[in-house]
Amino acid sequence: MSRFHPTALIFSGFFLLGILIILWGVLLPDLAKSLQMTSAQSGWFFLVMALGTVSGAYLGGKYVQKFNFLKLFAGLALTETVLLTCLSLVTSVTQLLIGIYLFGLFCSVMFTIGHTLIARLHANKRAQMMGLMDFMFSLGTLAAPFLVVMLYWWQEDWRWPLRILAVSLIGLAVYALVIAKAIKAGPAQPEPPRKSLSYTAVLKQPAFVALALAMFGYGAVEWGNGNWFVSYASTALEYPTEQARLVFAWFTGGMVISRLCFSWLIPVFGARHLLRILATCMLIGALLLKLADSTLLLGGGNFLLGLGLGGLFPLLLATAMDLDPQNGAVLSGLSNIGGSLGCQVAGLGTGLWANSAGIGTAFWLMPLSACWLFATVWLFSRRATPRAVVE
Repeated sequence: MSRFHPTALIFSGFFLLGILIILWGVLLPDLAKSLQMTSAQSGWFFLVMALGTVSGAYLGGKYVQKFNFLKLFAGLALTETVLLTCLSLVTSVTQLLIGIYLFGLFCSVMFTIGHTLIARLHANKRAQMMGLMDFMFSLGTLAAPFLVVMLYWWQEDWRWPLRILAVSLIGLAVYALVIAKAIKAGPAQPEPPRKSLSYTAVLKQPAFVALALAMFGYGAVEWGNGNWFVSYASTALEYPTEQARLVFAWFTGGMVISRLCFSWLIPVFGARHLLRILATCMLIGALLLKLADSTLLLGGGNFLLGLGLGGLFPLLLATAMDLDPQNGAVLSGLSNIGGSLGCQVAGLGTGLWANSAGIGTAFWLMPLSACWLFATVWLFSRRATPRAVVE
């Protein structure tokens, strides 16, 4: 079988995962009202999901190598189907928190499988294909609010989007099993050794320590802006909330464009120099957001931030996998762990700072995180040479 079907499976899976990951934020007001959740419990909800994501990234990076990727992907999709169905039936916050932890864990393992499988299938154009894969994820995040709006025209109940997406995951699992069966029936092909991988061995390499630090900064910048820009613009800059959301849309637009187009620039600049260009673009955008106060400059800052940030994750990970293809799964896990921890530090750190000093001051954490990301991307780009990995 050609690479088309496994690639189509992972791309479709990432589109669905994009919808599922962002769906909880879209549904949270109705979910909180239904279960009578306090603001603190809503904050714990996302923290617990992030802890599940970190756990899944660690386990996936270490152990997915021991299994058949397609069958494991199918099994996880079916597990998520059962889990989403159960989540649509919860009646207490405790049940919800247990379910959302497991949801984050299994989704994170699916991410690791997707990154590793695409990297192996398309070794000759790894960065381009991983960029398109993350583009599909971004499309999913863009589609989620529209999906909820359309479903609410039919049934205004937060439980139904979960049930319908659960059915979609069944289709994804069946597709994965059909592909796995077809590959097994075809000519025998050598498989990589099935063994668990070691984070310790990977972190002995300076290039991969720089990768982890950069991914931490990436998570902090992406979610620091994603979670707090609208609050910053509407509270500190006194923009109407609707206008603040429209200005923020330039950020998501820049992310989508970057992930779709950055791979075309790799032959022009090379991966190392393109990383530096994207990081510089990201830093300029982050500083504009905090120093500007006009709609034009805020929109431009958001766009530059998204344009620089969008291509960084797939290009960082693909470059790392080029250095050490055999440890692709653990590098994906390391990247997801770093990004998740950065997300939590930015979210909680900004919130705690805002409680004491106001969001206008606390939003400085986002451009400070951008400075961290800029420095660590440059450090990684200096270390990202074939001789940086010792066999």
